[in-house]
Amino acid sequence: MKFARSVWKILVAIKDGLVLLLLLLFFGGLYAVLALRPTPGAVQPGALYLALEGPVVEERARIRPSQLLSGSGPMKSVQERDVVRAVEAAANDERIKAVVLDLDSFGGGSQVAMTRIGAAMDKVRAAKKPVLVRAGLYTDDSVQIAAHASEAWVDPLGGAMVAGPGGTQLYFKALLDRLKIKAHVFKVGTYKSAVEPFLRENASPEAKEATAAVYAALWETWQADVKKARPKADIALVTGDPVKWIAASGGDAAKAAVAAGLVDRVGDKIAFGKRVAEIVGKEPADGEGAFKGTTLETYLADTTPPTEGKAIAVVTVAGDIVDGDAGPGTAGGDRIAELVDKAAASGDYAALVVRVDSPGGSVTGAERIRAAIARIKAKKIPVAVSMAGLAASGGYWVATPGDRVFAEPATITGSIGIFAVIPSFEEALGRIGVGTDGVRTTALSGQPDVFGGFSPTAEAVIQQQIDSGYARFVGLVAEARHKSPAQIDRIAQGRIWDGGTARQLGLVDEFGGIDAALAWAAKAAGAKTWHAVYLGASEDSLSAFLDQLAESESTAARGAAPDFAALGAQQQGALAQQLAGDLTRLLGGAGAQVYCLECAGLAPAAGPAVPPAGISWLALLGRLAG
Repeated sequence: MKFARSVWKILVAIKDGLVLLLLLLFFGGLYAVLALRPTPGAVQPGALYLALEGPVVEERARIRPSQLLSGSGPMKSVQERDVVRAVEAAANDERIKAVVLDLDSFGGGSQVAMTRIGAAMDKVRAAKKPVLVRAGLYTDDSVQIAAHASEAWVDPLGGAMVAGPGGTQLYFKALLDRLKIKAHVFKVGTYKSAVEPFLRENASPEAKEATAAVYAALWETWQADVKKARPKADIALVTGDPVKWIAASGGDAAKAAVAAGLVDRVGDKIAFGKRVAEIVGKEPADGEGAFKGTTLETYLADTTPPTEGKAIAVVTVAGDIVDGDAGPGTAGGDRIAELVDKAAASGDYAALVVRVDSPGGSVTGAERIRAAIARIKAKKIPVAVSMAGLAASGGYWVATPGDRVFAEPATITGSIGIFAVIPSFEEALGRIGVGTDGVRTTALSGQPDVFGGFSPTAEAVIQQQIDSGYARFVGLVAEARHKSPAQIDRIAQGRIWDGGTARQLGLVDEFGGIDAALAWAAKAAGAKTWHAVYLGASEDSLSAFLDQLAESESTAARGAAPDFAALGAQQQGALAQQLAGDLTRLLGGAGAQVYCLECAGLAPAAGPAVPPAGISWLALLGRLAG
């Protein structure tokens, strides 16, 4: 009995200790949130300091507490509109003497995003203020940003490399054959290459033709932007014979970058800081190379967006489109549809702008979003669609209700096609001595049967549903673009297009970014003064606190080694993410998909691949879109 009382006392003490620890963590976290959150009025005269950690994205993913504990959360990222708003505001802010961009941990971004940030930097320079950029290693995206700087610095151990668009896709047919796994592919579209990794050991000539045309257009647009902003940049030298180019500088890649006009000066972080301090003033309390300045978060808190005039709602469709409430950073169909429906019911908004940056995904998720946009349009509310870097396949599906569609020359769109991939394992099971048998009452009993194999009837029914989904997709586009289904079918077939070609084909109305779309929507609504309201953009204290705690190891690694060898680790990460996405499409039970595989490599990822909401194989036939 005495022993039992002792054990009980120990258990009570442990319980009290845990309660005390939880209380300390709660109040410590509350204090941290209040202390870390930027407060208006804290802007220090000097530089606007932008440390772009991770990729620049259209919509930043939020971390959940469970992700923070497991270490599986999204990598750190920066929203494009936050960077642009801050840089543009700095142009006319007397407190800001210079804009400084630190690209040491930069994770890249879409070409459209880089162009927009570069245009904002041009406004600062037009206001007679310097823009200084520094990086350890410049690649295509950071070279494009640096082209718009008045001074671009590179680390003595770093350099610059311009690769141009292109890369490697993984193909699994030989592996699936070896493992005796049969991939049942159902598709419509000659160019719908999302299924080719499961059918072929290499890309088809049609897929290469379409991708090469888009890459050529993007490459031309990129070079034009860089040459216009930095005429002395010798792109032909850098890309024509990289070995000879670097050898001419004795193998010193940093000096070679200066010789080619990609950057202006070589110096480490301290030397760069001293140069900035010459312009904006030194911050002696922070040590060598410190300068007076304000961070992005603090500056944004101080420079709140305007609220005058009518409100124009902006809903963002960013990332893979999935079923359910996923996001932000992933386009959960239910979540986005609810945002649009609430905006329509509120009566607070004069117009709607749909900002799309997605390669597509689930048919049902895309249809949920499209239907919600159609409902708000039916209430005589003008709807403009603003395509960012990607608006392909399901990303184009959600754009069909728009009254006016805006895109950039470097936008990737089209990919009007549909597919489904379902594996079966009858041969693999037989190989290890597992047989299958059963009793069926109809031709569809137990189908699709991933263990015993598909019946011809099941395969025919699924293909009919895919055909019906494609016809619906083409019909939606034809109605939206005022063309016949036959006309759309000729430019559909799953083929991707660059923004310029898409405009010529009638898939896009005019060139322009989010600002052009907002201006059109305001004019259509009869609003002389207006302001934009981003739906679902508000962030609670817990999210802000978790964001402060979350640090991505992959982001930190990017700034750790400013040399070309470090790019190998990034390539490994990209291939691993591609592998995860491909396996999700094969094994995830996602049903019919409107997804652009070749688009996925043309935009940065804000985190690990997010599998679509799974559905059982037995329920697949009931969930295919038609």
